Amino acid sequence: MNGQNRKDIKRGSEVYIVLKKDQRSGKRTKGIVKDLLTKSSFHPHGIKVRLEDGQVGRVQEIIK
Repeated sequence: MNGQNRKDIKRGSEVYIVLKKDQRSGKRTKGIVKDLLTKSSFHPHGIKVRLEDGQVGRVQEIIK
């Protein structure tokens, strides 16, 4: 799943995100979702989340 729909992402989901500093390179970071930060049900660039380690970025792929 691509991470554009809020309903697909739950707390505790394992995801790949792109951090703000990595948007140009597209480097992805793997982590577990702690908080969903985007309020809308859909975002074309991915739903913004905070990982358990505190990093914030947009979901590119949902692993499980």
